Amino acid sequence: MSIVVRTLSEQVFEIVRERIVAGLIRPESPIRQDALAAELGVSKIPLREALARLAHDGLIQGHANRGYSVLPLSPHEANEIYALRLAIEPSAAAAGARVADAAARVLATAALAALEDAQASTASEIAVRHRQFHLALVRPADRPLTTDLVERLAMLAERYVIAHLAPAGRYARAHREHRDMLDAWTMGDADTVERAMIRHLASTRSDLQVELGDQRSR
Repeated sequence: MSIVVRTLSEQVFEIVRERIVAGLIRPESPIRQDALAAELGVSKIPLREALARLAHDGLIQGHANRGYSVLPLSPHEANEIYALRLAIEPSAAAAGARVADAAARVLATAALAALEDAQASTASEIAVRHRQFHLALVRPADRPLTTDLVERLAMLAERYVIAHLAPAGRYARAHREHRDMLDAWTMGDADTVERAMIRHLASTRSDLQVELGDQRSR
């Protein structure tokens, strides 16, 4: 059994990141470092390290002499993230389908089951399990750089995933799309997997452009 030891700054990073993804820290709201450090029971050093990492990940932005604030959701960022995912992820998932063994199929099936079970969980938990399912389709191809890119883009997409799933009926639609992808993937039908992933990501991008455009105009 492996033991994963996380530094204090990593723990703070995860806590603050979950709050941002879940919308508990509102976009453009200032992050009050004194209050947050006191709440978490940490010094400012690990908090500053965590905030610097969150800024690098594109979730918050720094302001000269004014600390950090959460970046708002942006139709332009959403479009860029999903354009990159469309360029990389469909073919990566198809490559995974071609070589997945029995163990990989078990892991992917379990990842989807965990995502489906998370429907009543927190937004951040849903986002994490959504990312884990998508990665499970890519990892068997043993392309480390591609997998890292897919994971990075999936992490950047998490706030948008939560926003996309908010309207009624979206979770059920996503469930059907994920199930169709997994069925084709476990059968090794790479062409169907690629087409299904393209439809899935493209429809999400299209929905987000409408939602975020409307949101921006209000």
